[in-house]
Amino acid sequence: MTTDVSGLSQLGARTPIPASPEQAALERVPNPHPDALYLARFTAPEFTSLCPVTGQPDFAHLVIDYAPKDWLVESKSLKLYLTSFRNHGAFHEDCTVSIGLRLNALLQPRWLRIGGYWYPRGGIPIDVFWQSGLPPEGLWLPDPGVPTYRGRG
Repeated sequence: MTTDVSGLSQLGARTPIPASPEQAALERVPNPHPDALYLARFTAPEFTSLCPVTGQPDFAHLVIDYAPKDWLVESKSLKLYLTSFRNHGAFHEDCTVSIGLRLNALLQPRWLRIGGYWYPRGGIPIDVFWQSGLPPEGLWLPDPGVPTYRGRG
């Protein structure tokens, strides 16, 4: 089976980190199994962005799950897109939900969810969750595997 990658601009090429999420090119490839109900997971344990007020770095562990339909996200473009947030100022909720909405619009999957497990800022961790709707019946949903934050004490 051959996958059509003719429309991809980043895979196999030296690609600079996009200056912002808006400038990042997220790319997709045809799903070779569009009739199969399955879950694909991307985990980004070292996601970074900037606080829009202080400019200080924020860190998160992202878990993106989706049930593909006709399209798969091309992983290099996803890595570059997520990396583009490292100099982007936005609140945790905005980063997490924006990523989910953009992937959902690009892929039009059967279902998509994102969990943003943000490390503490000011002593308070923030976890942000978004999903496109109810998961399809029969879809196996593994636990995200990220424990609730536990500080000292």
